[in-house]
Amino acid sequence: MTTPTEADTEKSMLPVEADPAANEAFLDESPYEVDMSLFDHLEELRLRIFASLVGVFVGVIGCFIAVKQIVSLLEIPAAGVKFLQLAPGEYFFVSIKVAGYSGLLVSSPFILYQIVRFVLPGLTRREQRLIAPVVFGSSILFFLGLGFAYVALIPAALNFFVSYGEGVVDQLWSIDKYFEFVLLLMFSTGIAFQIPVVQGLLGALGIVSSKQMLSGWRYVILIAAVLGAVLTPSTDPLTQSLLAGAVTGLYFGGIGVVRAMGK
Repeated sequence: MTTPTEADTEKSMLPVEADPAANEAFLDESPYEVDMSLFDHLEELRLRIFASLVGVFVGVIGCFIAVKQIVSLLEIPAAGVKFLQLAPGEYFFVSIKVAGYSGLLVSSPFILYQIVRFVLPGLTRREQRLIAPVVFGSSILFFLGLGFAYVALIPAALNFFVSYGEGVVDQLWSIDKYFEFVLLLMFSTGIAFQIPVVQGLLGALGIVSSKQMLSGWRYVILIAAVLGAVLTPSTDPLTQSLLAGAVTGLYFGGIGVVRAMGK
């Protein structure tokens, strides 16, 4: 039997973080991993999807009850424009559409919770560290995208159309076409605002470095211009330029986040 040396004793008393190999192994463990068959995984997925659908249904019903207030809020950017119901029941179906989008937005935190609960058992400690920043950052950026569309993009597009037709046509708009335009622009902008989240994930996982992201800035500007043209339901250059500029700014902001992470 050998007696441990003083160096061996000190080494055994060091925290896990002091041993890089042990620390890497610790981070690569899946502490919540559970042995489940394929059938069990599918059953778990079914339950999560069902719970998410119930959450969406409850959110849609709640928003439909308050749909008149939501419609009034979304009509504010079109001040001075008169809306027409061009077909029987058009406003009713518009109300359902608005309640659907709003209910999906309201229930999105619950849907994210169900997604996290489903994927959590298969994640390592390293990957679990990314969940909170990704969910929080994605949510904040999505709502910022909605706000940017509501405050900047929609008024800019509507002012362009009103000014262009001023003195030539009366501003009488179909309520269905208006809300289709507004809802599509808001949600597409919210999705476009997820760019820094994707960059942060790629950087954290070591797939792409901030230097590599910066080297492709010319392509990013081109892609931003294309996205501005594709994601905006209007064809006016001002709205497209605003969205393209926002996408470009978000991309460079994402590079800053990745660089701050030391990647």
